[in-house]
Amino acid sequence: MAEYKTIILKKGKEGSLYRNHPWIFSGAIYQIDSGVEEGEVVRVVTYQGDFLAVGHWQVGSIAVRVLSFEDKQIDDTFYAERLATAWDVRHRIGLIRNEVSEGSAINNTYRLVHGEGDNLPGLIIDIYSGTAVVQAHSVGMHRDRMIIANALQNMMGDALQAIYYKSESTLPFKAELGQENGFLWGQSDNNIAIENGLKFHIDWLKGQKTGFFVDQRDNRSLLEQYSHGMRVLNMFCYTGGFSVYSMRGGAELVHSVDSSTKAIDLVNRNMELNFPADGRHKAYAADAFKFLDEMDENYNLVVLDPPAFAKHRDAIKQAMRGYTKLNAKAMEKMPKGSILFTFSCSQAINKEQFRTAVFAAAIQTGRKVRILHQLHQPADHPVNIYHPEGEYLKGLVLYIE
Repeated sequence: MAEYKTIILKKGKEGSLYRNHPWIFSGAIYQIDSGVEEGEVVRVVTYQGDFLAVGHWQVGSIAVRVLSFEDKQIDDTFYAERLATAWDVRHRIGLIRNEVSEGSAINNTYRLVHGEGDNLPGLIIDIYSGTAVVQAHSVGMHRDRMIIANALQNMMGDALQAIYYKSESTLPFKAELGQENGFLWGQSDNNIAIENGLKFHIDWLKGQKTGFFVDQRDNRSLLEQYSHGMRVLNMFCYTGGFSVYSMRGGAELVHSVDSSTKAIDLVNRNMELNFPADGRHKAYAADAFKFLDEMDENYNLVVLDPPAFAKHRDAIKQAMRGYTKLNAKAMEKMPKGSILFTFSCSQAINKEQFRTAVFAAAIQTGRKVRILHQLHQPADHPVNIYHPEGEYLKGLVLYIE
């Protein structure tokens, strides 16, 4: 039995834990031992005193993030075992490729830990060549960051040169942790990583998320297959991942659009890494809706990958209107026979709601639309079957008649 302070649930509130859901909400709690500190590991029991789980305690709606449904210590061995399992999964699905082999290019860019999907709720670890970027979304993972860093070093050995901690914007500000981003171990000035043989500058210092949107890797590869001879528009391009893949796919022209001038600079740098002095690509710093209103290029392959329109349930209605408006603006300008890749990364919007918003756009524009593919996050962003909330990325590939 683990020696931790105890949280007792209210009568009848243990059902979700018996179904292995990894969150315990504050409204389900009956009593908490005195002196429990935020981020501390706690032991959760039923009203009758039966063991349920151990997890990290945190102030807020999600009060406990479950680490184990077994009564065990959360220590160095625990993290080493969980990281080893995550590492093994990435090897088994063929993601970790540090050398060119028959039929596959180098890939040293991948997500090693995806929170609840890897049974480590509140923890994200992305690997960019020899640098691991660690991001904590809970106070508990922040408190355990050095244990995690040590376990990473032991597991990856010489393949790891540095561990960068990027949690300044993801930890709850009310916890007043005073966290600053920085290296937990080692140093690295090499911010170039390889995804499926393509090179990208990774801005883990100031970039969004951990510096790159690893979750669109498979969808970028699919876009590459559609790109030959096409006139491609990549909206909300950020680092230009879709644009670079389109160039390799043989696009006639590729235009990248983002409201951030820093993002446009990064797109151009990534193009120079892969396709130096190639006149097929142009990048524009512009508002997406305004650009779509004014565009006169005859784009026949368009990517819409906006930031999350809804970060909580209260914003769902407004987000639905936003997705409909955005897709309608694209559809009304696209010539017959075009292809539209459209996405939502809003966790609060499910795939049925997103599809409804895109359906409304088709109705508004009077276009005939066929669904060619229904897209989702890749295998290194696994969804815990007991935690459907982890299925956040959804997309559609549409044929516009």
